[in-house]
Amino acid sequence: MTPPFATSPETSEALAKLNVEHLLLPVLVQLVIIIAAARCFGAVARRLGQPSVVGEIIAGLLLGPSLFGWLYPELFSAVFLPALPGVEQSLTDAALPKIFTVIAQIGLIFLLFLVGLEFEANHVREKGRAAVLISVVGIAIPFALGAALAPLIHPYLEPHPASGGKPVSLLGLALFLGVALSITAIPVLGRIMMELGITRTRVGAITITAAAVDDVLGWILLASVAAAVQANFDPLETLRMIGLTAAFALFMLFAARPVLVRYFTHSLRTNHGRLSPTALTVLLVAILLSAIATNLIGIFAVFGPFVLGAVLSDQEDLRHAASAKLRDVVNGFFVPVFFTYTGLRTDIGSLHGATMWLVCGGVVVAGVVGKLAGCGLAARISGFSWKEAGIIGAMMNARGLIALVVINAGYELGVVPKSLYCVLIIMAVLTTAMTTPLLLWLRKGTEIEEPIRRSGFLGRDFTAEKTEDTLDRITGSTEIKS
Repeated sequence: MTPPFATSPETSEALAKLNVEHLLLPVLVQLVIIIAAARCFGAVARRLGQPSVVGEIIAGLLLGPSLFGWLYPELFSAVFLPALPGVEQSLTDAALPKIFTVIAQIGLIFLLFLVGLEFEANHVREKGRAAVLISVVGIAIPFALGAALAPLIHPYLEPHPASGGKPVSLLGLALFLGVALSITAIPVLGRIMMELGITRTRVGAITITAAAVDDVLGWILLASVAAAVQANFDPLETLRMIGLTAAFALFMLFAARPVLVRYFTHSLRTNHGRLSPTALTVLLVAILLSAIATNLIGIFAVFGPFVLGAVLSDQEDLRHAASAKLRDVVNGFFVPVFFTYTGLRTDIGSLHGATMWLVCGGVVVAGVVGKLAGCGLAARISGFSWKEAGIIGAMMNARGLIALVVINAGYELGVVPKSLYCVLIIMAVLTTAMTTPLLLWLRKGTEIEEPIRRSGFLGRDFTAEKTEDTLDRITGSTEIKS
């Protein structure tokens, strides 16, 4: 449906004549608030034993209509819903969020490349079948639970705002709820793994591989479900996406990789292990081209940079040089904008009454059981110990806000009303917040224990624990000598 402001020539003319400084000012103000709040809440989250991404998500929720907009509606509107001179407010409200969405997506593109660079292919060769099994189970069980839950919660959902008062489609609700529970968020999982220093462990490599396969299947499933809801499902289109995705991966591995390895090896040797301006340009162009390729395929732009990083992950010098150039900017600017601004658009006040909170609890339980228990059992069947299986299940349970892609698609198609939109975001936040405590609880006696110690994530607790271990060794040595 064409929005009302698109029919106004006056509005189009006003937008064309708008001084860029008038548009830049509200963007700068919002960026200052978002980045500062993300940093502060991220630091608080770290002190509480959570990864900074959880604090960034909560910062967005608190800055949004759930708290700030509820307590100070006029100030909230002035900051996040500002007026532009001569431009209709409806157009301003639609345009400004798109600016931040583009910034956030660019951040995810670079983040996924860095996550791919940390990929450890040797572990995958040893346990490739395990990754596929974990991924398939991680899609099938949550999807089945979501589809089964849909008829139970359908009677309690309000009509979609664009439906004219008609109830949402039960079939569409079941399909989209299943997909939303099936997603594992690679960007969130990647951030957690990088902060804990476990990206190059065996369980880390298997999990990120399973999550990558999970996401590819999830995107294809999302596209298929969206097509089915619009009554034009085409199996040939789905097969086309699968075939092009496989062709892209093969091209990156056998065509792009040899050229890039040869170039960066020579460049890094010439520049003493540092990326020169030209080499950095080549890297940025390669990242963006890979994002364009997967965007055109239809499995979303962020997957291409992950594949690029993964095929170059054995290039240790490139990994260190690229991280030195990109990591701080990505983690300090781009990624907080994504997590915080997405949370900012969520209104928890849309959950009215005890019934909707029971619905929320049911969705959260279904999501946790489907991913944590399902993927954990698949890992155990694949030969991992119970602790390792629990670690893999806990990491696969981290959905983060990538699930918002599914939620937003469902909302746009009229099958996910506002209350369920909020429920699914709460589910994403809670499953993400569970991940790190579970990993820290299960780390003892596993391969992730030492990397977590070295990462500095444990802070003072790590120092105290290390001192205690040292005293134990000293005491043990004294007893032996005596």
